[in-house]
Amino acid sequence: MLAPYRSEPYSDFSEPAASEGYRLALDKVAATLGERSLLVIGGEHVDTKTSIESINPADPAKLVGTSASGGVEHAGAAIDAAWKAYTGWSTRTAEERAGLIHRVGDIIAKRRYEFSAWQTFEAGKNWAEAEADVAEAIDFCRYYAHQALRMAEPVPVEKFPGETNESWLQPIGAGVVIPPWNFPLAILVGMTVGPVAAGNTVVLKPASNTPLVGWGFIKVLEEAGLPPGVVNYLPGSGGTIGDALVDHPRTRFINFTGSKEVGLRIAERSAKVQDGQKWLKRAYMEMGGKDALIIDDTADLDAAALDAVRSAFGFQGQKCSACSRLIVFESVHDEVLDKVVEHASRLSVGPPTENHPVGPVISAAQHRSILAEIDAGREEGELVMGGAAIDRDGGYYIEPTIFDGVAPDARLAQHEIFGPVLTVITVKDFDEALEVANSTEFALTGGLHSRDESRLDRAKREFHVGNLYLNRKITGALVGIQPFGGFNMSGSNAKAGGPDYLRLFMEMKSVSRKIG
Repeated sequence: MLAPYRSEPYSDFSEPAASEGYRLALDKVAATLGERSLLVIGGEHVDTKTSIESINPADPAKLVGTSASGGVEHAGAAIDAAWKAYTGWSTRTAEERAGLIHRVGDIIAKRRYEFSAWQTFEAGKNWAEAEADVAEAIDFCRYYAHQALRMAEPVPVEKFPGETNESWLQPIGAGVVIPPWNFPLAILVGMTVGPVAAGNTVVLKPASNTPLVGWGFIKVLEEAGLPPGVVNYLPGSGGTIGDALVDHPRTRFINFTGSKEVGLRIAERSAKVQDGQKWLKRAYMEMGGKDALIIDDTADLDAAALDAVRSAFGFQGQKCSACSRLIVFESVHDEVLDKVVEHASRLSVGPPTENHPVGPVISAAQHRSILAEIDAGREEGELVMGGAAIDRDGGYYIEPTIFDGVAPDARLAQHEIFGPVLTVITVKDFDEALEVANSTEFALTGGLHSRDESRLDRAKREFHVGNLYLNRKITGALVGIQPFGGFNMSGSNAKAGGPDYLRLFMEMKSVSRKIG
């Protein structure tokens, strides 16, 4: 019997016990930096001659660790191992699978600060952002364990004279999981344990920026008793093994979260039927966002401005759900902008180990890309705050940046920058606000701050996003409470953390038997 599902609570780091616990975890992880993660294929740990170096984005001279880097030959072996394990795993009872996946969440929960500390070093997350990521991973394990039991129930069908008819859901096979670096535990865990709880097996290719966090998860799976080959771990170059995994004729499904460009490439390749392939591959692409928060002339402007800043600059804006467009009524524009700048100017920028609100962006490449977008943006709007790199220990720091007076069709208002950059757009009324909000190719998250009930109701119907937030920040979806996934070029709307997520990796079988 599983414990009832509830969201994992967050710590209050203003309390001495919580703060001390996190610092002890940082010390513990710091003592183990330099670890090497390996491939795991069919339960066997495999080293390679090639390596991935994981560096600390707050201090790039310091190595977090290294990872073995797989090649095409390892991709084929991992797919084979996943299929070999599939027979035994798929025939286990749902209760067995659910119990094991729930146990994984419980183990992570016991080490929440340790897993959080790894993210502080490897991903540049401050304490609150890192712990929220770990809490979400725990929630995915426990919630999907419960959903596995629900999916095992017979599918209701109508009665028909002279026959017995029954239908049920069953797993579909061995697939590939390709998660992003920005939620290196939460999304990686959710994308993996969902299909696995449903009875499938997977090859997990972690993001190259954060392989050590994924390696910690693999060790938990082994400790929990997951059979060999159910989850195979394959770090490596996306260009080398990503295509091999997607193209493989025995890959049954691809579960991807990342950029639009990579997602479209995977979608196109997965649609091609390879020699020896016996099915149409299922491919779920969860991609980007250019998310907007509307503030109207009836809103609580103090609360709205604070939510805008929290949504825009949490984890340096490196969230697909982050607020990158602030759409403000003309009549309150000046007051809102002043409040937003005031709140944002209070955000200290520095090492995540010291729990600064804003830390480094993930890599040198991302650092260059964001700064290039800021430089180009100077031609499209008025830079009212930030806009520069911060030199500290060689870390990849960028000031929280705000542009005002930006046209809705400008690149600043259309292109996903994935960094601490907020674009302010002025509108005359609510009709124009909705038009601007819906004007990008993305449709992931959005929000409205208003006291006008008619506008709140209109937003529910007309603001075209997968996750809409009213009078609150637009990040931080909770598993089982706010199923997450967008429309349009934001992806497949798979609704991670929702009641139908496991159904994506299952198929229905119907059996009819004549009576007499």
